[in-house]
Amino acid sequence: MENQTNFKSIIINNGALLAGISIMLNLVMYAMGNHFEPHWSVGAISFIAFIVLIVLAIKKFKQNNGGFLSFGEAVKIGVGIAIFSALLGAIYNFVFMNFIEPDFLAQVMELQEQKLLDQGMSEEQIEASMAMGQKFSSPLLMAAFGIIGSAIGGFIVSAIAGAVMKKSEEEQY
Repeated sequence: MENQTNFKSIIINNGALLAGISIMLNLVMYAMGNHFEPHWSVGAISFIAFIVLIVLAIKKFKQNNGGFLSFGEAVKIGVGIAIFSALLGAIYNFVFMNFIEPDFLAQVMELQEQKLLDQGMSEEQIEASMAMGQKFSSPLLMAAFGIIGSAIGGFIVSAIAGAVMKKSEEEQY
């Protein structure tokens, strides 16, 4: 039971921290007026924070578990952190798109249409592209894709970290 509590606290703490970093970056970009086209460094910082927080959480669990870690435990921690963080991020996005910036999606679609015009696409190509984009721009669908993508990313990072850090009791002897 102590092991289960350890999983939960590590997942919740690191997931909340990761979501907090992501939300703070988004709020800074919004305050600076760059929330439609953030600088590449914002993505890099988010990606690095994602990797570092998952790896540190796995390392902490291993230390708390007497130096032992299975591959499955590492994956459980990494995917748990990624999903919890994505859920908090989805809640933030809901609040942002409904209360802070209600016309955010419409503005994004306008910017996308202008980019397609600048690329020299025909009117019917632009209409087809915009219609497709409209189908995938519902907040619920965006949240689902975000959570699934985050879970896949968490699996990849934690699988690599788990493969490197795993140590079972049998390996000790």
